[in-house]
Amino acid sequence: MSLRLSTVILPIYRWTEGREVWRRAEELGFDAAYTYDHLSWRVPFRDGPWFGAVPTLTAAASATSRMRLGTLVTSPNFRHPVPFAKDLLSLDDVSDGRITLGVGAGGTGFDATVMGQEPWSPRERADRFAEFVALLDRLLSEDSVTYDGTFYSASEARDIPGCVQRPRLPFAVAATGPRGMKLAARYGQAWVTTGDPKLFETGTPEESRDAIRGQVDRLGKACAEIGREVAGVEKILLTGFTPDRTGPLQSVDAFVDFAGRHAEIGITEIVIHQPVPDTDFAVDPRVFERIATEAPAQLGR
Repeated sequence: MSLRLSTVILPIYRWTEGREVWRRAEELGFDAAYTYDHLSWRVPFRDGPWFGAVPTLTAAASATSRMRLGTLVTSPNFRHPVPFAKDLLSLDDVSDGRITLGVGAGGTGFDATVMGQEPWSPRERADRFAEFVALLDRLLSEDSVTYDGTFYSASEARDIPGCVQRPRLPFAVAATGPRGMKLAARYGQAWVTTGDPKLFETGTPEESRDAIRGQVDRLGKACAEIGREVAGVEKILLTGFTPDRTGPLQSVDAFVDFAGRHAEIGITEIVIHQPVPDTDFAVDPRVFERIATEAPAQLGR
């Protein structure tokens, strides 16, 4: 069994401190380090430092040389595909082809209203997400794109010289519903889940794994519908939002057990949060580093 181990570094650090956080993640051997792409996030982060994802990843690309970098996840809530594609192309160049775009439909939080708009309905979020992903796919794969859609347009949008990664940088599509799964099957080099949010408060770890197993099965069916092998789609679990909460990060053994059980149901990459004191991600940094350095060998790396 082989399972990749990655981390999320929240964009909460001034770069004088953040530089060392990202460098340390690479030193610890993580396969990838992601950051959230929000304009602000939930309490207690809502009224504290929170920096932009694109500048943070650009700086991280210059401070590291091996591990992959990316968003987990970007949404259409405050982004337009045309300027965002230019940012992504530039990020891919600065990082020498180490960027993964994690992308999701977004929600109803602060990002959904910060630009003065009313929150979109679930249907409109899904419609916008589909158009957002499809247009980004073209913008990052073609030199010039003209498009007139329901929500987004492009008029001879140039993205030259294109991505370092060909035909474009990889997409990791966050999805649980039927439409999202079809997007992941069609456009995703990876698929992302946080589990079933309905189980977070009252579910059990076993129920959570069953739900994720069902999601993996639905992804497989979506791939089969278009003649694609689901084995070619990486399956990423962003931890911290299942009933286990931070339990798997209390010891190396606990994490290896958690990760191994999820590998058995098809997960190929586990993402754990960089510790943040006095938050839901407050775990012992020493244990976190032991997990990073000791768990991969036990998981077949």
